[in-house]
Amino acid sequence: MCDIEEATNQLLAVNLHENQSSVQVTESDLRSESELLVTIGATVPTGFEQTAADEVREKLGSSCKISRDRGKIYFVISVESLAQVHCLRSVDNLFVVVQEFQDYQFKQIKEEVLKDFEDLAGKLPWSNPLKVWKINASFKKKKAKRKKINQNLSKEKINNGQEVKINQRNVKKEFTSHALDSHILDYYENPAIKEEVSTLVGDDLASSKDETDESSKEETEPQVLKFRVTCNRAGEKHCFTSNEAARDFGGAVQDYFKWKADMTNFDVEVLLNIHDNEVIVGIALTEESLHRRNITHFGPTTLRSTLAYGMLRLCDPLPYDIIVDPMCGTGAIPIEGATEWTDCFHIAGDNNPLAVNRAANNIASLLTKSQIKEGKPSWGLPIDAVQWDICNLPLRTGSVDIIVTDLPFGKRMGSKKRNWNLYPACLREMSRVCIPTTGRAVLLTQDTKCFAKALSGMRHVWRKVDTVWVNVGGLRAAVYVLIRTPQAFVHPSEQDGEKGTLWYKE
Repeated sequence: MCDIEEATNQLLAVNLHENQSSVQVTESDLRSESELLVTIGATVPTGFEQTAADEVREKLGSSCKISRDRGKIYFVISVESLAQVHCLRSVDNLFVVVQEFQDYQFKQIKEEVLKDFEDLAGKLPWSNPLKVWKINASFKKKKAKRKKINQNLSKEKINNGQEVKINQRNVKKEFTSHALDSHILDYYENPAIKEEVSTLVGDDLASSKDETDESSKEETEPQVLKFRVTCNRAGEKHCFTSNEAARDFGGAVQDYFKWKADMTNFDVEVLLNIHDNEVIVGIALTEESLHRRNITHFGPTTLRSTLAYGMLRLCDPLPYDIIVDPMCGTGAIPIEGATEWTDCFHIAGDNNPLAVNRAANNIASLLTKSQIKEGKPSWGLPIDAVQWDICNLPLRTGSVDIIVTDLPFGKRMGSKKRNWNLYPACLREMSRVCIPTTGRAVLLTQDTKCFAKALSGMRHVWRKVDTVWVNVGGLRAAVYVLIRTPQAFVHPSEQDGEKGTLWYKE
């Protein structure tokens, strides 16, 4: 169960106020706030918009408007469902929509366009989106306090003091890993289309104060909010830059609310998304991408958790399925699977001992996090990690239900030349361990030419049912959904054929 759902009722009891004025909330106000309908926007891995929309419909019962090949979906919810939105596994970032303009008429002269942006700030319906933002911000503060309390309680309830030391060390490593490997994660952050991103830079007028002094001051007098405007612009026919749009629109927002501009230590992030003639103004609900949730030990090609979730949904796991990632790297796919599909068993394997070690550490970190959350030792997760050779898996023939993996692209890992031998060998061994007829595989690769050639030679054991084109770090890659044919695998020792040749029979 998501942490945020536990605080849903508390969120609705927040003292909502507009323009820094305090308003007493009555029971009828709370009822009206919970019934308030707002439009939520979410960024998702480009190519998995439909998968994300399916999850929203399944978990929230809301239909989605999909911006295909642009990595965004939009859906309407009541404020009381805000907690469930944060529990979605397929979304990267969330924002509440202030207003959407489907066919915004840009003028030909830049000065006139920027003047329109300035005038727009005072005409937008800010009230309801800001209420949603305040509820969201209130929860984040309560969640931080609850996390500290749980950490203190875990020290008393967990008898093994070594576990606490391990947790503290992992927390330090987590922040270190984020700092050292941020360039790896940013490699996967690029959108499918070339967007020009700029942030309104304001003077940082905040002085460094003690945390206790700030909290006590917040209780006695209202604080002026800090904000920034981030403009994401895509299109060739604009006579202005994203920096100019953010600057002028942000200045008007500052004049309207009397907020302070601050690029780094901001409270509110206003989004100005421009794509051709479409303009959407929103308020961010997440400070960092939700895909950074499971991995603490990163490798050179760490897969985003949201992308891993989308791949797993494509294979439609059933209870008690055995799901294998034979080239797991840091274990992003099996860890995401073990978190969401707890009634399946997940196996993470790789031939690189460093990768297996990272995967094992990520599993241990997730288990420790679960222990801290519950305040008691956990029974563990339905997952295991092992070192093996992808071309000679230590698994029985026909013992695996699902194979989900991120194949080497031949760029940062491996090479295009090696893929011509690796891909056919992988498909051959996967067909051996996968159950005929019901077995399925979901494979991600950017080396589509090599994979298509390898798959053409394995049509008797693998049948392609779908191809989903995705964007991975600015690279156009394909997710292939394969079904195992009924043709059974026969070991070469049982045949009179040439040694080393794999045989199949009907």
